[in-house]
Amino acid sequence: MDVDQETVHRRRWLILGVLVVCLLVVILDNTILNVALKTIQQDLGATQSQMEWAINSYTLVFAGLMFSAGVLGDRYGRRLFLIVGMIVFGLASVASAFADSPAQLIGTRALMGIGAALVQPQTLSVITNVFDPSERGKAIGIWASFSGVGIAIGPVTGGLLLEHFWWGSVFLVNVPFVLVGVAAIALFVPESKDPSPGRIDPFGVLLSIAGLSLLVYGIIHGGETNDWGSLPVLAPIFGGVALVALFVIVEARSSHPSLDVTLFRNPAFSAGAVSIGLVFFAMQGATFFLAYFWQAVRDYSPLEAGLLVVPVAVGIALAAPRSAKMAVRFGTRVVVAFGMTLVGFALGAYSFVSRDTPVWVIEIIVFALGFGMGNAMAPATEAVMSAVPRFKAGAGSAVNNTVRMVGGALGVAIMGSLLSASYRTNLGDAVNVLPAAARDGAGESIGGALEAAGQLASRSAGDAMALVESAKVAFVDAMHVTAVGSAVVAWLGAIVAFMFLPRRRVADEAPGEPDGAAEEPAETASSKG
Repeated sequence: MDVDQETVHRRRWLILGVLVVCLLVVILDNTILNVALKTIQQDLGATQSQMEWAINSYTLVFAGLMFSAGVLGDRYGRRLFLIVGMIVFGLASVASAFADSPAQLIGTRALMGIGAALVQPQTLSVITNVFDPSERGKAIGIWASFSGVGIAIGPVTGGLLLEHFWWGSVFLVNVPFVLVGVAAIALFVPESKDPSPGRIDPFGVLLSIAGLSLLVYGIIHGGETNDWGSLPVLAPIFGGVALVALFVIVEARSSHPSLDVTLFRNPAFSAGAVSIGLVFFAMQGATFFLAYFWQAVRDYSPLEAGLLVVPVAVGIALAAPRSAKMAVRFGTRVVVAFGMTLVGFALGAYSFVSRDTPVWVIEIIVFALGFGMGNAMAPATEAVMSAVPRFKAGAGSAVNNTVRMVGGALGVAIMGSLLSASYRTNLGDAVNVLPAAARDGAGESIGGALEAAGQLASRSAGDAMALVESAKVAFVDAMHVTAVGSAVVAWLGAIVAFMFLPRRRVADEAPGEPDGAAEEPAETASSKG
């Protein structure tokens, strides 16, 4: 049955609820995996680099395909690609659950990234088309706040599952969300399309994937070897930068680009995108070291570690829905800059956290991190989405989500490399109590050191305890260095936001709304219920 615009408007909050379910599925996955990193690393015998790639194979494919996913949704139907993406994501989750080697897990995670790339840009583009500008800020705030709920649900759910089941259950938990989501999309979400879609640009997609993959590989390899001047490190880094630059040139000259690079001439669009990328760079880099801090240094269980992340979700959930009103009152630039400044202070505070710091003190820091993110994410996202015409919402959503995912991926890679290099330096010759063949793994990560110490304990309990103590001290020192680096990135984002974001909320100015666009509420080409 055809759904008219009055029905769509009446259902808009129900539709938002369905889209939130889809968003939670793709966010839930990474936050669950963060809690399970230590368990999976031990069970599969994975290195820290391989665990980083288990995260980055998902995020890089996700980010690389986001451009074309937004265009495909605009061209063929956003609801269609929501359904296809959810199905692909669910099947790949099952495959990840039964992976029996690090290489298999990396591969199946990449397949999950394909499904996520089809889903996430559609959620934001549907919101942009269903909600009028007067309500869009509130809707985007709710959308952003549920990303915080996902941050909380993921670790807690992952911890509960790991308490009772094997680690594959952290992927199988996606399946019921997928089933509910697909049914709800089919029932309630209207189909919408761009009335004048462009052609697909497969060459641009391949360039973006290759460029980002090379760049992050080089950064990870540099962190592993601590030899940043070597050819195996510099070649992929510079090769990745060159391919990304070529991608920008090709897209600028293409008649059917995956990414319309001219959008970045709009200060609100570009500053919003940069702010989102930098806040996720800082946050994901911090999340990577916190997962190991709670479990490897403080000896908490996965469930306890998950519960300790809840305050960040509470902070986001409290701040994000209210950020639209704050942006109207104080201006987009002030609210986003305040949020990112607070994120920087929270991350910087981790440089003072020790093995004996009371948990309640750390939880205040975690809450402040979430509250800052909630104030930064929603207004910056609205700045991006309000700068593009509604019938091109898929492209705007693709950029927003791509910089978010690329920022997060690079945060894990760069901050993970910094953590690894600093840990190795601080650990020094403490690994000499181990056989020569076991020293590299112990020197690479605290997880490797604890595993090696467990094997050493049967021969020399004293040496094993000394190695554990040295590894924990080295990791905390490395965490302090990484926390400072993450804080500097967040403060850089605050400066960008304050300098370039508009004073007033972007939706009030409607800079990207073409004449008559407001009279086309959903650009619905074939609305089916």
